[in-house]
Formats: sequence, structure tokens, C-alpha cells
Amino acid sequence: MKKLLNIFGYGLMAVLTVILGLIAYVKTMLPNVGSAPDLKVEITSQKIDRGKYLANHVMLCIDCHSTRDWSLFSGPIIPGTEGKGGESFDQKLGFPGKYVAPNITPFYLQNWTDGEMFRAITAGVSKDGRALFPIMPHHLYGQLDKNDIEAVIAYIRNLRSIESETEVSNSDFPMNFIINTIPKKPTFRKIPVQSDTLNYGKYMITAAGCMDCHTKQVRGEVVGDPYAGGFEFKLQDGSVVRSANLTPDKITGLGNWTSEQFINRFKKYTENSYVNPKIARGEFQTTMPWTVYSGMNKGDLEAIFCYLQSLKAVKNQIEKFTPSK
Repeated sequence: MKKLLNIFGYGLMAVLTVILGLIAYVKTMLPNVGSAPDLKVEITSQKIDRGKYLANHVMLCIDCHSTRDWSLFSGPIIPGTEGKGGESFDQKLGFPGKYVAPNITPFYLQNWTDGEMFRAITAGVSKDGRALFPIMPHHLYGQLDKNDIEAVIAYIRNLRSIESETEVSNSDFPMNFIINTIPKKPTFRKIPVQSDTLNYGKYMITAAGCMDCHTKQVRGEVVGDPYAGGFEFKLQDGSVVRSANLTPDKITGLGNWTSEQFINRFKKYTENSYVNPKIARGEFQTTMPWTVYSGMNKGDLEAIFCYLQSLKAVKNQIEKFTPSK
């Protein structure tokens, strides 16, 4: 009996040693995506214009790193807060920690190199080596053309500097360990020519991060078909809004939509007569930033629609909104 207990004790110690070693490795050796590249982005008007378009209307850097007015439909950006950071994604909204969008104006990034910014955007590792939670979809941005990432950096470098300190993001257990395993080395690709509509649309929808929000996930694990919708977003008042099915299913998705209808669904928010309505507690609200996506040009929206129509049709009826009780 004593011999069996000794064997059990040694076995338990061995298991604990392995577990502690694994925890130490994850906590101290990861993330491991390599050093920030030795990079100096050339600032040109062409790069700034491209970066402005991407950061404001496609990749939505400015949307997340500004202050949004959630008393209005779709939470439009409050003018004058562009890039100042402070938007919080916390436990009340269903996140495994408190993640605060940092200030990305020159006030905060003045001591960052272009290479450190490049690594953060495309591999999810901060200047100080911390893993970044993928609210910013660095796993998608790392699949883009390097020139587009450099364009975003050029634009961000030229934002108006806003003096604003933001809280450092923190993960709850066990995400404080898991988060270190998320960053990956980027796998860049050249942007397809616009005449290759299908592949160009795939590139632009990747840049826009649509798949992350329009694919059902539970605790960070994908449990639904890509683009079939159903991802739940908790709102501050306790309401829940769910993403739409973007696959070409004729009953529950976009199967009966035309390209013109899809484009107009976005462009209605650019009309001079449009005013974001006030939203009372419990009324329908959405996290979909319609007013910023509406600035995407028609050619890009058309290509995205073309790509979505090429997907497998998935029947998935979505309960769009559940008001707070």
C-alpha cells in the first residue's frame, strides 16, 4: 500500500511539474512572433489618403479608438475624439476581462517605432511585448498587403494629437494565460486587382473584419458557419443584438438581395437628410457601425457582395434583438 501511495505521489508531482512548466512557458515565453521589424514608413500624400480610407471606413481603427455616442443609433463617433481611445470592452459586455482601446494619436504613439506599430496591427503584440486581445482583429490584418498596413501607419502618424491617458487592458483568469497563445506571425498577401472581383472582395471583407462579427462564437470558439451570423453582442443596458446571416440563403440570408440593395443599405447613412435617431433603453440598438462603413466606396461594397454571394448558403434564422428586461 505504501509503495502504491509513493508511486501515486511521484506521479502527481510529475503531472504538477509539467503543468507548472507549461504555465511558466505560456506566461514568460509567449507570445513569440519575433521582434518588431526595422521599418520606417515613407509619409506620402498617397499613403495618407489610402490609410485614411482604410482606418476610417474599412478596418475601423478610428471607430474603436475614439469615443462613440451610444445614446444614438449605431453609436457614431463623437467629433473631436478621433483616435483618443477609451472605449471599454468589459465583463458586462461578455468579455473575459477589461479591454480598453488605447490612444493612437501621436500623444501616445510618439515613442513607438513604425515597426512596433506594424507588429501590433498585424501580429497582436504591443510595444512592451504584451499580447493584445483580438477585439482588434490582428489575425485578419496580418493577412493583408504590407502596403495597406504602412498606409494606415502613415495616416495615424498624422492624426491630431490628443492628450488622453487610457487604462491598461487586463484579462481575467484563465484568459490572462490563454491570451499569450493568440498572437501569430502574419501571412501577408498582395492586394488583388479590382477586376478580379471575387478575390478582391475577399481581401476587402478580410480587411473589414466582417467574418469575426458575423460568425457565431461561444467563449471565443467558433461554433457556427462563417458569415452565417448569430454572434451575440451584449449592450450596456442588458439588451442583446445578434449579427445577421450574410450567406446567400434565400430565406434567412442575402440570397434574394441584389448588389444595388446591398450597396444602398450602407449608403443610406451618407444621405444629407439622415440623422442618427436617439435610442431609449430597451429599444433596438446595434454595434454595427453603419455610419463609418457607409464611407466605403461603391466598388469595394460591390466586390464584398460578390464574395458573399459565392459562399455556401446556410439556413440560419436569427433573432436579431432581445431587449433588456
